[in-house]
Amino acid sequence: MFHVELRQFPNQARAFNLTREELDARIVGPWTSGGAIELDERSWSPERAKLTIYEAPELAADQVGLGRGWANVTRTGEDVTARVLAERAQPVPVAELKREVTDLCAHGPVALRRLVELTGERYPQSRASERLALCEQVAWELLHEGSVGLVRAGAPVDRAGWQGVLLRWEAWSDGAVTLELAD
Repeated sequence: MFHVELRQFPNQARAFNLTREELDARIVGPWTSGGAIELDERSWSPERAKLTIYEAPELAADQVGLGRGWANVTRTGEDVTARVLAERAQPVPVAELKREVTDLCAHGPVALRRLVELTGERYPQSRASERLALCEQVAWELLHEGSVGLVRAGAPVDRAGWQGVLLRWEAWSDGAVTLELAD
């Protein structure tokens, strides 16, 4: 479980027993994108507040009461603030996804829609916009390396047409555009 403290002199707020998903959605996501966090009826800004994240066992209600919660967390847990924020800030490994897509293409055409699904499966904690940006980067890099070709409605798309195809939402959603291993 994760436990959070936000401090901005003279105020502080704490949240206990958060799952990783809750931590990412309520705290880490807004914090790393520069947005304010709403906690204990206050707005906490990354520019002014200090964030501390601990990973520790789940606390029972009697372990949190009378102000004992944070002392229990710091005694039994580990400060993981730097690690959690670094994980969020790290770019998703493009090379790893490129290898996976190339391997999939070895078995047949891979729809761009499938690439979006695959990225969602691999990186569910990422925002949809981040996943789509990753898909686009992987497709562009593979195309420019000559590893794959772009096919729309069964016909190869020449290099001059890549941009027109890849910048259309339908290419990523309808399944008619595929990546195929280059000859």
